[in-house]
Amino acid sequence: MSDDYPLPYVSNDLSGRVALVTGASSGLGRRFAVTLASAGAKVAATARREDRLEELAGEIRASGGECVPIALDVTDAESITGAVAHANEALGLVDILINNAGIPDAQRAHKMTLELTDAVFDTNLRGPWLLANEVARGLIAAEQPGRMVNISSVGAFNYSGQGAALYSTTKSAIHRMTEVLAVEWARYHINVNCIAPGAFASEMMDGMLERMGDITQHFPRKRLLDPALLDSTLLYLVSPASEAVTGTTIKVDDGQGSR
Repeated sequence: MSDDYPLPYVSNDLSGRVALVTGASSGLGRRFAVTLASAGAKVAATARREDRLEELAGEIRASGGECVPIALDVTDAESITGAVAHANEALGLVDILINNAGIPDAQRAHKMTLELTDAVFDTNLRGPWLLANEVARGLIAAEQPGRMVNISSVGAFNYSGQGAALYSTTKSAIHRMTEVLAVEWARYHINVNCIAPGAFASEMMDGMLERMGDITQHFPRKRLLDPALLDSTLLYLVSPASEAVTGTTIKVDDGQGSR
């Protein structure tokens, strides 16, 4: 056995790494930022709600971590370029990207306005695509490896007509984007993977429950999941132990999307 791979070959130590998390002002994104910081990464927490980012950064710093709040609108290409440049300057080259920002459509496809259609495409697909490429350009130019984790949804694989057709479409595209970018950037040692969560407690889920009622009664375990249950998957996909894992989508859904 090679001395390069101690037994067991597992570590969550992210010291010296720089992570950029989108949609970090609430929900899963906030948890991702705190988790990465607790593992030693320097975190660029990005979102549109700057006041919430400041609060998050204060919490991380109080726990001994390092965090820079950065305003980011993922529907704006210039905002994406500026946010990545800001993170690189403030913390060092971003080598972990968590593409988490997203919005629901919450309407039947034929009833959606053009404005809502554009917003869902721009937030859930165009923004993550542009952001992944912006971070990749920096890593390739510096000849440094990196990790990207895109957040899809089990809704990408299972749709029961509940009024979220475009959301499902964009999240399915995120799954495929993960696969193709993993192939394209493997030669540069940039690993691109994806997490497809089921129903987790979040602001977005609160809105869905208000609109649709208690959907948990249709789940095998009849519960919403706590965001903490994503920590281990997230850390695995950005840790040294997953070096050979790229182009993979991991479902974390408590059996919800497999029925």
